Order: sequence, then C-alpha cells, then structure tokens
Amino acid sequence: MNHRPFVVAGLMGWPVSHSRSPDIHNHWIAQLGLRGSYVLLPVAPENLGQALRALPVLGIAGCNLTIPHKVAAMALVDHVDPVARRIGAVNTVVVQPDGSLAGRNTDAYGYMESLMSEAPDWTPAAGPVAVMGAGGAARAIIVGLADKGVTEIRLCNRSPDKALALAREFGAPVVAVPWEDRHAALEGAALLVNTTSQGMGEQPPLDLSLDLLPADALVSDLVYVPLRTPLLAAAQARGNRTVGGLGMLLHQARPAFEAWFGVMPHVTPALRALVEKSL
Repeated sequence: MNHRPFVVAGLMGWPVSHSRSPDIHNHWIAQLGLRGSYVLLPVAPENLGQALRALPVLGIAGCNLTIPHKVAAMALVDHVDPVARRIGAVNTVVVQPDGSLAGRNTDAYGYMESLMSEAPDWTPAAGPVAVMGAGGAARAIIVGLADKGVTEIRLCNRSPDKALALAREFGAPVVAVPWEDRHAALEGAALLVNTTSQGMGEQPPLDLSLDLLPADALVSDLVYVPLRTPLLAAAQARGNRTVGGLGMLLHQARPAFEAWFGVMPHVTPALRALVEKSL
C-alpha cells in the first residue's frame, strides 16, 4: 500500500497549450517514482485571483505562472520573496501549510544554473556583460548576474526609456547604452545575453554585429525555438562559445518542483532530449 500523497501542481497561463513544462515535471515525477501530476491550467486574466485562491481549496500544491500572469500575481499572493520582488514578477506559487500563497521567481536561478553548467569556466569576474532587451526576462538576468557579483552590465534596448529606468532602479552595475551604440557595447565584453524575442520562430534575427566581441566571449540566447538561433549560429561561426535558451527553461523548473514535491530534481541528457524532441 502506497501511503505517499498524490501531489498536483500545474501551469497557469493564457494560453498554455504550447508549454513544455508538463513534459519536464511529469518526466521528473516518473523518474523519481513519485505519485503526482503536473497539469495545464488555462486561466483568463480576469479570473487569475479566483484561480489562485482555488489552489488550496482544490488541494493543489502550487503552480507556475506564465504570460500574461507573472506581474499581476505579485498583488494577488500573500507573500512575495525578495528575489521575485526585485525581478518584479512571480513565476512560481507555493501553497503554504496554512493555505496562504507564497510567490517566488526562479528565472534568475534558472539562467545562472544553465550558464554555469554549460560554461563552468565562466566567472562573474571575467568582465562586462552586454544584455540586449529590457523586458521581464532582462530583469531576471540582471538580478541573477548582479547577485553573482558581475560589476558591469551594459543594457541595450530599442526604446531607451526602459533601459534607463532599469539602470536607475538597479543602480550599479547596470549602465544603459543607447540602441545605436549596441555594436560598440560588445567591445571587451565577456558575455553577451539576448533577452529579446528576436530570432524566435518567424521573428527577424537580432540586428547586432559581433565584430567587436572578443573571441573568448560567451554568447547566450534565451530563445530556445529554434535551439540554434541566428545569433548563436553567427557566434559559433566566429568561434565564440554559446549557451542556448533551453537550459534556463529546464533549470528554472527545478526549485519549483522541489517546493511542491520535496525533491530537488536534476537536468539530465534524457530530459534535454525529451524536450528537444518536442520543439
């Protein structure tokens, strides 16, 4: 007789049908021999508050949040952890023993784990980081890099106001660089990160010349459809090492899974192959 509880968690978004999260979490549930399931929870924006409050009533351990709920949830959960507050978004909700809702953000963790597992010799002291884009993903990357001790983050965004606002909010190490100076921002950089959606699917590639990027710099793209974006292909062609976006997706899921199921899972080649097959 198996007395372990059956644990349910899920992904709340609108839409959610395209998500790879069930593949990831249900793979871990099976691999670890747990009793549980990770399900899709399509919730329209106007119903988010009701849906979150229903989690403890339904006996659901918590959920991930995706577009368009990550910012709205900040005001709807009972506790927001400091990292999520700095990022300005919640991507993980954990139902507490008393039924209250704790909001977390695992994106910064996911990005840094991906970077360090795929480029273990990269260090925060390696040099400046150039970040393209100033949206929600950029905020998570900035928090992750700053917390690891990166001292200079050159932030380039098409609309300069957003980059300036982030530089003001985060202070040093973030420096806003005008979009027209983005090519020059790569000079002396140890790491380039694309946080925009440029190069995803049918989107045009990121308009960025790599001519001034040092040959030993690391190039990282958060886009994972396709796995090899035009930016990564251009970087590889000139000899730069690259880190694709799939690792962040896989690693950000780990602390959420641990919070619900009580076990910290690992990113294995088998999991990566499973998700790659679905892309």
